[in-house]
Amino acid sequence: MTTRYRVEYALKSHRRDQLIEWIKGLLAVPFVLHSQPTADYQEHSVKLVEVAANTHKRYAEIMRDVENLINDHIAHTNSGAAGKSKLKLLVPTVGTFFTPLMLEDAFNYQDKRRFISRRRFVAPSFNDIRLTLNTAQLMGLVRGSEIQLVTFDGDVTLYDDGASITDENPVIPRILRLLRHGRKVGIVTAAGYTDASKYYGRLKGLLDAVSSSTELNESQKNGLIILGGESNYLFRYDQTSPDLLTYVPRSEWLLEEMKQWCEDDITQLLNISEAALRQCVSNLNLPAEVLRKERAVGIIPVQGHKMHREQLEETVLVVQNTVERSEVGSRLPFCAFNGGNDVFVDIGDKSWGVRACQRYFGGIDRSKTLHVGDQFLSAGANDYKARLACTTAWIASPAETVQLLDEMAELEGEAVQESDGRLRTELVDSPLPIIQSG
Repeated sequence: MTTRYRVEYALKSHRRDQLIEWIKGLLAVPFVLHSQPTADYQEHSVKLVEVAANTHKRYAEIMRDVENLINDHIAHTNSGAAGKSKLKLLVPTVGTFFTPLMLEDAFNYQDKRRFISRRRFVAPSFNDIRLTLNTAQLMGLVRGSEIQLVTFDGDVTLYDDGASITDENPVIPRILRLLRHGRKVGIVTAAGYTDASKYYGRLKGLLDAVSSSTELNESQKNGLIILGGESNYLFRYDQTSPDLLTYVPRSEWLLEEMKQWCEDDITQLLNISEAALRQCVSNLNLPAEVLRKERAVGIIPVQGHKMHREQLEETVLVVQNTVERSEVGSRLPFCAFNGGNDVFVDIGDKSWGVRACQRYFGGIDRSKTLHVGDQFLSAGANDYKARLACTTAWIASPAETVQLLDEMAELEGEAVQESDGRLRTELVDSPLPIIQSG
């Protein structure tokens, strides 16, 4: 029992994305067979072009086969057929797909930029596949349905960890573009404040840019909301407020299931969490203090100190296990996560936060929503649950968020041409990335 306990929670702490790992394993075979790393030839020789072309072909074929398996999985899920799809048998942890993934086209797109087929010593990596899946997701959204809502995490997604959106942040014009095209934008963040000025301090550059924009009309500006504490506090853009945000009463946006959450249960869950956090501070000798909020409790570092990742993740797993084993933990959803140099427990999670955004804007469908975040693997990864509410894009830095939004704009520009067939031919049959720059 002790060994099982240790292994189970160690795996939670170091979760792997099985779909990405599985695809990586599939691509490793043609890499080994076609890369010929010991061959004697010059980097721009005919031999290199031939090897890259063969490798590209095999990678693309594998991506097409996986794409077909995903389409079969979607059909199997939608039909309610008995048993598991073939993909579910191969990758037991695979979840629900709300749109098709254009994996073959996405690989061609990324291969032009990352030169995956040309590499002889480094096989297709986790990041290669992660970014290809992001592109495939964008293509599925752009081609299959209209994107109506884009939600973002805050730290490490829109700005560096613990930082804020300043005036020069390159994500600002990209978000303004979303609003200008009639998209709704929700920032679903773990930061839980009841005071609008706190969010203004974190998002000042973006809010000021929306306020001063002459290209956005009033309706488009009102398409920006902030949902804090994962799923607990909603603020809408308000041109007349000194903080450019106004608190929205819960009665205007809570999901029916959320209305059933009992205040006594919330208090009890936070009490249990706080006790577990205090135990960790003592047992691990953490340089931290406990911070209790209305719907969250956490530990923050004493000024000038930093906690180790292992200590933070141990704390997350201890608290998570303690709450899960309690009676209230089975009745009330919660999220325990490592924030980089703190640990917090929030009532609800980002699946509820994204769904609340969808409801606030009139019931936007999951297949027309994209959530962008960075926390999908670490202990308590708080963006992971968003996969239950919509399609997701997994980024690793604010710079990748900017690249993703530029990619969306590029794909939407191309999508206009798709009606006459030119886009798909251009995208699929484009030459190999032998001499092009990324």
